Amino acid sequence: MRTIRPLLAAVVAALAFASALLFSAVPASAHDVAESTAPANGASVAEVPASVSITFNNRPLAIGSGVTVTAGGENWADGPVQIIDNQAVQKLRDGAPAGEYAVVWRVVSSDSHPIEGTFTFTAAAGSTTTASGTAGASPSASAPSAAVPTAGTAAPGTGNTEPAADASQPFPWSIVGLAVVAVGLVIYLAVTARKKLAASNDSDGGNPAE
Repeated sequence: MRTIRPLLAAVVAALAFASALLFSAVPASAHDVAESTAPANGASVAEVPASVSITFNNRPLAIGSGVTVTAGGENWADGPVQIIDNQAVQKLRDGAPAGEYAVVWRVVSSDSHPIEGTFTFTAAAGSTTTASGTAGASPSASAPSAAVPTAGTAAPGTGNTEPAADASQPFPWSIVGLAVVAVGLVIYLAVTARKKLAASNDSDGGNPAE
């Protein structure tokens, strides 16, 4: 039986290696997250900003992304959302009134998985921007009182959520391939060990060594 122990140890090591490969696929498929918003969630600003934005830890995809900015039952978003670096920027229409605003955003993260969330802010005065305002301008320029979280710090109550995974999510096939190779190695070692044990029994006249 002594000749079998090294082979069994190799089998255990191969199984541990295969498990490590499979578990390593979990962090690789992590989705992007919203790090901050402008205005900050729950902030009170002097007037309605020219635009609102959400900052992510990676650059989101433009396709399938959208932002609504609602006040008084009306959506004040002007045109499609713009992806600028790692920000999703939504311009607002001129004439937006004072009051509380609810922002609902949905973007496609860099791994092609949709993520969404919400935040709110309150404006003391209506919008004074004009239709010629620069798209994608920083909201903090027209809303100096907004407390925007530092990059890397999650905005409280941002409401970042992740819908159920869909077929568009990339699958780590390379990890699966390595795991298959590891499992094949385990099977090979097991078969080899069995053959050696049978050969040892035959050489001893059918009696296993004790």
